[in-house]
Order: sequence, then C-alpha cells, then structure tokens
Amino acid sequence: MADFAEPLARLITEFKRLPGVGQKSAQRLAFHVLRSQREDAERFANAILDVKNNLRLCVACNNISEGELCPYCADPARDPSQICVVDEPHNILPVEVTRSFHGHYHVLHGTLSPLRGIGPEKLKIKGLLDKIAAGHVTEIILATSPNVEGEATAVYLSRLLKPLGLRVTRIAMGIPVGSDLEYADEVTMSKSLENRREM
Repeated sequence: MADFAEPLARLITEFKRLPGVGQKSAQRLAFHVLRSQREDAERFANAILDVKNNLRLCVACNNISEGELCPYCADPARDPSQICVVDEPHNILPVEVTRSFHGHYHVLHGTLSPLRGIGPEKLKIKGLLDKIAAGHVTEIILATSPNVEGEATAVYLSRLLKPLGLRVTRIAMGIPVGSDLEYADEVTMSKSLENRREM
C-alpha cells in the first residue's frame, strides 16, 4: 500500500528533484501546496511556467534575460572595456550589490571539472573570445567561485587570455570583513596572506 495518494506522492517526488530538498522537506512542501488555496497553487504553477516560457540567455553575456539583451548589456552607461567573468547568472548579484563595478559581465554557465567530465568546450567561453576579438575590451576580471573548480577555471582562462595582451585580474579572496581570525580555516588564511596589499 502506498504511503500517499498518487498525485501527492508525485508532487513529493518532483520537490525532491530540487537541489537541497530531501524527503522530509519535499513532504512539507507538498503538504503546504495541498493545504493552500487553489489560487495560490495556480499562481505558483504559473510562475514556474512563466520562467520556462519567457526567460532566455542574453545574446551578449549569457545572463538570464527577458529580452535579447539583459539589463546590464543594454545599459549604455556601463563600460564595455571591463568584463567580469562569473560561473553562473546568480553570481552577478553579489558583484552588483557592491555598486563598485560598472562594466559588463560574461557568464560561463559552469566551471571546469574533469572529474564530472566538464571541459572548456562545455563552458560558454567562445562568446567571451568574440567580445575580445571585437577590440574594445582592456580588462577581464575573473570572479569564479573560490573552490577547486573555480580556481582551475580562473587559471585556465588566465592562460588563455593573457597572450591576447589584456589585463587579466582575479578577485581577491580571504578573511571576510567583520569576522574573527580564529574562525578562518587554513585555505582562507592562506588566500588572505597571498592577497595582502600595501597599507
């Protein structure tokens, strides 16, 4: 005998497909949907379909966009000579909230990971090379994640781009502002020492 009615079991299974959602969380979410008003469930379903039907990748930078260009690429006030390279579209927001970067972006949609079979050909690098070939770019800022795959991707891109005569920089990594040294792990502390600057 099944634990749940078939439609509810199917919904639990679908929620379990989401990253970070296990059996118990999937059950809580499914029962929440079951208890919700029909209008709430329809709004939720329509929001999911709206994302799938109306969003695409920006033709210039691969960010998620409603139109051909994302808001950053469409903004004439932004500096096209600087390109900040990130792993995924959601990595743009932490850079944007600083209000200190006014250039363009390029989204790779992943990082190099030989163990998972992700090589350079699976990343969106060609568009970046096309932008550089157009001749307006002077600096590439590598803002890939500070993990093994992100570092490997940054090293690969640096070796690929430096011979083109560009300034290739990497975001600094280390101790977060407002934290205490006693909580820093050895890798973070090592990066902090490596990225130290003159006072």
